[in-house]
Amino acid sequence: QRRQQPLPLLVLVDVSGSMERYARLLLAFLHAATAPRHTGVAVRRDVFAFGTGLTDLTPAFRLADTDAMLETASHAITDFAGGTRMGDSLGQLRLQHARRLVGRRTLVLLISDGLDTGEPAALLQELGWLRRHCGQLLWLNPLLRYEGYRPTARGAEVLHRHAHGMLAVHNLESLQQLAHSIAAVLQPQRR
Repeated sequence: QRRQQPLPLLVLVDVSGSMERYARLLLAFLHAATAPRHTGVAVRRDVFAFGTGLTDLTPAFRLADTDAMLETASHAITDFAGGTRMGDSLGQLRLQHARRLVGRRTLVLLISDGLDTGEPAALLQELGWLRRHCGQLLWLNPLLRYEGYRPTARGAEVLHRHAHGMLAVHNLESLQQLAHSIAAVLQPQRR
């Protein structure tokens, strides 16, 4: 008989200046929404912040208390409210943490507005690698709140082409929908 296992989760949160007003809220939300007490299952979750570099927040996310997680994460993130070099950050993920992607089962939540200051060629290469090594790549974008939004910025255009889907994350209603979707997706799958 096949075992049922929850999908592994990899969360990448943009902590650049343009995402400053969302980053802490989204970290707190994801900490609670992916916790075993909320999902009902123990989920493998790896969490990274990125701006001009990559910061591993997985140890902070192991803390049960959300305030303690935020405090620990704040101390770990040295480039908060700086620039965004998503391609470089994803390159660090590939070179230093590729084992965190569990086969092609991992659900990747990439939270960013797509306003990247790095080289589009690097971002294109790294997103191609990420997409090939995960089950689903979902782009969570607070700019989707604007009617008529189009991903025309260089980084946003590349993200739009590589993501399996885009979801808005800008208000309580969108976060509640996301929480329900995460809980449904993270339920054990037959292997």
